[in-house]
Amino acid sequence: MILFENRRDAAEKLLTILPVNQMRKEKWEVLATSESGVLIADTVAKAIGGGLDYLFTEPIQSPVNKDVWIAVVSETEEIVINRKLADAFNIAIDYIYGEAKRKHAEKIPSYLYKYRKGAPLKNMRGKNVMLVDEGADTGLTLMVSLKTIFAMNPARIVVALPVIPESLSTELFSLVDNAYLLHRMQHYVEAKSYYRQQESADTMALLAEKLKMDEKQKGE
Repeated sequence: MILFENRRDAAEKLLTILPVNQMRKEKWEVLATSESGVLIADTVAKAIGGGLDYLFTEPIQSPVNKDVWIAVVSETEEIVINRKLADAFNIAIDYIYGEAKRKHAEKIPSYLYKYRKGAPLKNMRGKNVMLVDEGADTGLTLMVSLKTIFAMNPARIVVALPVIPESLSTELFSLVDNAYLLHRMQHYVEAKSYYRQQESADTMALLAEKLKMDEKQKGE
């Protein structure tokens, strides 16, 4: 089922359910939680006058099937595990934590140096934070992103998604201050299948340029 022409289209439609005028009066930090979500986050951030950044995460795959994510670790070393899958594949928790530590050490630093000159994620204590993505497949990336931000004690945290599984949306509303969700699908398939066009441009280049501009403005 096609719901959106592309990520920009999804972003424009998402803006119709966001309280844009109210958010423009407030200060919001908009965080993309996947590369495909950067275009959406960028459009939303511009519309509400918010800051834009990326919350880096790395998946931990099952050693039995590399296509299956059993956990995700964030750049602040928060971890969320799919216990049911881990048990189903008979994967020890020690293995998952070991892999999380290894991936955090090997992968995350290169992202930070490439996009933030090695700087950690801005402290979100007391800030209004919006997490944005193209959708939520397993929910692991979304949940580890929420766990990462909650640990910083934000003033408010909301989620904005064009499409999400119905089962996950129910849990989400109990966790955040608000969730802006365009489509809650009872029979959900992977997020990219809801988009007609798969953007081929390097969306992370857009993020890098935005962060570079922000850094330049701080120095002026």
